[in-house]
Amino acid sequence: MDGTAIIEQLLTSEGRADPYPLYARAHELGTAVSAGPGTLLALGHGTADKVLRTAGFGVATAEMQAGLAPEFAEHSSLALFGRSILERNAPDHARVRSLIASVFTARRVAALRPAVEAAVAGLLDEMAEAGSDGSAVDFMDAFAFRLPVGVICELLGVPARDRYRFRGLAGDLTVALEFVQDLAELGAADAAADELAGYFTELAAQRLAHPQDDLVTDLARIAAEDAERLSAQELLANLVLLLVAGFETTTNLLGNGLALLFRHPDVMAGLRTGTLAPAGFTDEVLRYDSPVQLTTRIALTDGLAVDDLPAPPGSMVLVMLGAANHDPARHHRPEVFDPSRTGSQPLSFGGGPHYCLGSQLARLEAEVAVPALLDRFPRLTPGGVPTRRDRLVLRGYETLPVTVR
Repeated sequence: MDGTAIIEQLLTSEGRADPYPLYARAHELGTAVSAGPGTLLALGHGTADKVLRTAGFGVATAEMQAGLAPEFAEHSSLALFGRSILERNAPDHARVRSLIASVFTARRVAALRPAVEAAVAGLLDEMAEAGSDGSAVDFMDAFAFRLPVGVICELLGVPARDRYRFRGLAGDLTVALEFVQDLAELGAADAAADELAGYFTELAAQRLAHPQDDLVTDLARIAAEDAERLSAQELLANLVLLLVAGFETTTNLLGNGLALLFRHPDVMAGLRTGTLAPAGFTDEVLRYDSPVQLTTRIALTDGLAVDDLPAPPGSMVLVMLGAANHDPARHHRPEVFDPSRTGSQPLSFGGGPHYCLGSQLARLEAEVAVPALLDRFPRLTPGGVPTRRDRLVLRGYETLPVTVR
């Protein structure tokens, strides 16, 4: 099996359901391998980290993608992500990211802990009531989605009455971040992009007329006063990105973590007794079953390489985050779930200029939520067969039924 075959297998339903055996086979090929003309795989932990941090490797911008596929511009989901910091390089990326970054400082995130604790307690109360008769409760819908969407919406300034609608819209929109074989499959993603852009157009106008202490107000004011700092299209694209990214990864982190606890009762016991630290558990979930499995980079300059493989300008590098987190050269027995590991430094939040702005917030939410969940429900057990989303890039559960009595 070569690099091309690895990718082909990962794109099958079986490969998406459990990519880790394929990663193990890929590591036998090396830390970096070719996957066909113009495509390289960064598999090793150090290799992936270096690509993410090397300035000559950037993201594929909307202009680049439209040059390869003219129909790209016809899809509002692709165009929306293309106007966000997710798919912009310097200097645009740094210009817009700096406007957003003040919300995610370590001090600001730490100050959110009481609000996160209160939100967790309220959601656990609702789970207890819903499952008081012994019926199953879907953890993904009742908790894993509602906690992070509530937190990010508070930061943005999205009214509580609107939050219920976002899980389905985000699920449709993020198909545009997967490896889409046929752009015609993006109909639902385009519709979601249009609806979310329309929603934030109205909300930004409301905040300009009636300012509040939230991020939508701050960014809308900047866009209205100085389009060179932030254009109207950039405003909408990045508000949608912040909303979706603000809960998508954390929702998957919480779901993946609870599923692992059911498979490892010793770890659940250790968290309950305090012999295992919540931070260590979170790190190991991120490493073992990363909510984000891969990202891509494009070689922008001459003289680049991925390990010893040349990467001429235009080369695509698939940075296999999930594989890097299972690199046997970095992690002893990577196939073993072990929250007592130290120094693993999972690459699940990326690295370099595009390192996830909300990583500290995601960790805070998980480290508050998981101990509180286990403390509130001493007999928490699976309540049915969970279902995974059929995705490769964003890995998580669609449903995860539990019983709480």
